[in-house]
Parts: sequence; structure tokens; C-alpha cells
Amino acid sequence: MLKSPLRRRLLAGGGALLALPAWPAASAKPPNAPASFLDEVERRTFDYFWETTPANGLAPDRWPSASFCSIAAVGFALTAYLIGVERGFVARAAARDRVLTTLKFFRDAPQGPEPSGRAGYRGFFYHFLDPETGTRYRDCELSTVDTALLIAGMLACQSFFDGDAREETELRDLVDEIQGRVDWAWAMPRAPLISHGWHPESGFIAWDWRAYDESLIVYLVALASPTRAPGRESYDAWAAGLPDAWGSAWGQTFARFPPLFGHQFTQCWLDLCDMPDAFMRSKGIDYFENSRRATLAQRAYAVANPLGWRGYGADCWGVTASDGPADVKREVDSRLREFHSYAGRGIGGRTWDDGTLAPYGAGASIVFTPEESARVLLRLRERYGEHLYGRYGFYDAFNASFDFKDVKLDKGRVVPGLGWFDTDHIGIDQGPLLAMLANHRQETVWRATRRNPHLRRALLRAGFEGGWL
Repeated sequence: MLKSPLRRRLLAGGGALLALPAWPAASAKPPNAPASFLDEVERRTFDYFWETTPANGLAPDRWPSASFCSIAAVGFALTAYLIGVERGFVARAAARDRVLTTLKFFRDAPQGPEPSGRAGYRGFFYHFLDPETGTRYRDCELSTVDTALLIAGMLACQSFFDGDAREETELRDLVDEIQGRVDWAWAMPRAPLISHGWHPESGFIAWDWRAYDESLIVYLVALASPTRAPGRESYDAWAAGLPDAWGSAWGQTFARFPPLFGHQFTQCWLDLCDMPDAFMRSKGIDYFENSRRATLAQRAYAVANPLGWRGYGADCWGVTASDGPADVKREVDSRLREFHSYAGRGIGGRTWDDGTLAPYGAGASIVFTPEESARVLLRLRERYGEHLYGRYGFYDAFNASFDFKDVKLDKGRVVPGLGWFDTDHIGIDQGPLLAMLANHRQETVWRATRRNPHLRRALLRAGFEGGWL
């Protein structure tokens, strides 16, 4: 792992950032040394959460476009704050106060079955919240996975802020209170599987979380509940779908999920290296190795570039959920192509690859493929400069094959000769990039969550063995 000394300094008042040297303008030549470049990416990505999150703690789904709050982005923002403390970007007291403000909001946010004026129900929260009122945004769903991502960020903070000060004791108690009232049994209308979510107008969504994707975090957070944890049979029902995901693609054999984010999200918080569950033990690997293979398969796919997209190669890959230019068909290199706006892109399966790449796709795999992922980030910065990299680091996505000035874009802009570039950052994409950079370099988040008794209990309940357990 790349190591660098922590830069801890006294805060000169309030919640301001520490007085570190300003980064060069985004258009300047990037640092050549990988360590200094990753320093810069880490700081800029942290600044995204610190500077765009309002006083109530409700991190925006995206920025600078006007946006509702994403509770998953809040989970990543909470995680960002502890990273900021360890890296010396903010003082511990300032980060702790920000976390406390966020936790108090979610503790006090109105809950109930009514379709409006509520932030959640049965301890769960709606996927999106109005940034002003903190209540359900339009007709979005009560989301089990997004609630799990929110709580994962809370649990990381619970273990990181482990001091004897009254504020830190209160912080830990608040996490227990919020986590403890999530009614996981209620969210299992087809028990023992956990539903995707619920609408007050129509009831539970018809789909359950089953098999390998980002939902591993759902079951582990559920099992971590101190008061309402489901039984082991719930995890086993989820894992029963893993054999269907197992197979070979692009030179690798692994449990497959087309978008890269599904191989990253859970391990933003949990170090699963050398610690398999029953299924992974039967295959002789663990989830960390599985994600490494998935990442190498993505890289091999980009090298082969079977669809002939512009720019793909060994140092340019990252097909995953992200923004995109527009929902339109256009001819590229004498072939009719179908493009999309925001989509869950991936390689293989029931997804698509429309030539759109997300820097966080490769960057958030840096714990699995350190050299390969770092080269992608540096290469993208060198090749596209300010078009892809700004005040808060990498913009969400770009498409070198989309060069059409006559199309009404969903987001972003077209740069003639280079392609389409997003102009937004997305919280749930910035979050895993920052968390995995911190885990790769100093195991920051992992060191905190290894100390969390709730998460440790969850892993043991699910049948994980070895590693730090």
C-alpha cells in the first residue's frame, strides 16, 4: 500500500477546513508521482462532501445540479468525515459535530405510513429526501439497500469516534438507537429474503435481494442489528443464488455482477480479505479475491473492446452505474449505436455498454488492483484535464464516442474531438472512490469497522471465518 504521513493540524475555529496548501487549478498538469496525485484526488473528493453538504447533514444526490438528498450519499458522507480526520483535512471536533448533527436529524425525522410529510417508516428511510423539509421526495420508495448504506456509514463513525468525551459517547448511543429501530422482519414479506423496498401507496416492491450484487451489505447490516436482526436463514437464502452468478468471463472465474459498483460497495466498509463465507470457501477464494477478478475481467474487456468504443484500453476502463449523455441512437464509425442517460452499465448480463466510462469505476477498485487502477486515474487526468477533473476531483462520467452537437443532452457537455463529459459529481460515486482510496492507502475505514461489535457479530452470524475475525 502507498503510505503517506498524516497531516494533523489545529483547526483555527469552527468547522472550516484545515489550512493546507491550496491545490493547483484543475487545468494544471497533474502531479507525476502517484502518491502526490492520489493525495490530491483524495482531498478534492473529501471536499465534495464537506463543502456541498448543508447544515442539516443531508448530503445531495449530485452537485452542482439542483438535487434532492440521497440517504446513501449521507452514508458515504459520514464515512468521508472520519477519513477527513485521519488524513488531517478537518479537526476531529469539527467532523464529530457534523456527524452528530446528521445523526440527530435521522433520530428525530418523522416516521409513519403516511405518503407525505415523513422521512421513513419502521426505522427505514426513503431513498431520497427533500433537502429543505427532510421528508420523502415525491413518490420515491422506502429503500432497504439505501438504508443499509446509510447505517454502514453510521457504524463506521460509531467505531471511529471512540473517545470518552460526552459528544462521542452521545454519538455512539445515537447510532445504536437509529440502527436498533430498523424493523428488518417487517421488510421480509417473502421471508426470509429482504424486499427491495416499500411504497405507502402500493406496499412492498415485488423484488427481493437475492444473490451477488451490492445487496451483500443489506444482509450484513441487517444481521448487525442489536435488537431486530434476522436469523442465519435470511443470509443463507440470499447466498442460495450465488451459484447462479458463478462463471467465467474475460479470463476470470468469479461470482459475476456486470457493473463494477456491486463488487465495491460492501467492501468500502468491510475488509473481507482472507475471510470467506461458506460459498466462497467452497470455491477456494473470498469476496476480496472475487472483486479483484471482476476488476481484471473489466480491464481485459476494455483491452479487447469487442464493441469498438473509442478510448477503451488497458489504462482506460470502468463500466458501471453512472450518468450518460442521452437516451438516443446515433451512428458511430458506420454502426448504429444506442446511448443512455443515467444507467446501471456493465459488461455482460442484462446490462449494456454504450461507451460511457466512470472514473470511480476503476478508482474504487484500487484496493483490488492498485497499480492498474492508479494508472487509469492518472491517465484520465492527463488525457482529459479540466474536462473530466475539477474542484471536487473527477466528474462522474465521460464518453469519447459521443460527439454529437445536435442532441439534447441529459447532462454535461460535448467537447468537439474529445466526446461527452459530465459536469456533475454524484455522491454515491464519489463516496466509494474516497473510501477505497483511504482503505488502499491506510485501511482507514476498515480499521474502524473491524472494531465494531455489531459488524463483527453480523459476519460471524453469516458464517464468515478467518481474516481479522
